Amino acid sequence: MSAFATPTAVTAGQGVDPLFATLYAELHRIARREVRRQGESSPVSATTLLHEAYLDMSRRDALAFPDEGRFLAYASRAMRGLVIDRVRQRQAAKRGGGLDLTALDTQIAEDCSAPEGLVALGDALQSLEALDPALAQIVDLRFFCGLSLAELAPLLGLSERTAQRRWEKARLLLAQSLGEPAGG
Repeated sequence: MSAFATPTAVTAGQGVDPLFATLYAELHRIARREVRRQGESSPVSATTLLHEAYLDMSRRDALAFPDEGRFLAYASRAMRGLVIDRVRQRQAAKRGGGLDLTALDTQIAEDCSAPEGLVALGDALQSLEALDPALAQIVDLRFFCGLSLAELAPLLGLSERTAQRRWEKARLLLAQSLGEPAGG
């Protein structure tokens, strides 16, 4: 069950600390999901990942979030970046360390067992964010936070159908960036 079943009040421009405390359970769920996705090869525990993301976010000046959705998207990006950085560090220590590209579909969050695939996905998401930050935010909320389209649409002030169209566009752009066929 998502923390969005009973929305909490969010003050415009609210910083990291109050949102982190309010949404700790939801953030921990996201971190657990990310670590579980890595399986036995996970470079970090869920609590460590969550707390490192908090430390990273709290060091940044002038972070303000107008709503929970944007905060969760930013926090999930921070967690994703930490995992990708750790995977890259491990690969640098290994010889070779070829990357496996993963298909981007709605089941990838549960099925992705090769953390190396996250490096390619992270690079593709950075390209997408440079092209269209709103599409990257939808991917963060849908893929990394695990929200359904029905949950993320109201967070972003969109209709469910508009959110679905944007999700499909983001998937197409990511598939192109990953060099995969656009049919899936």
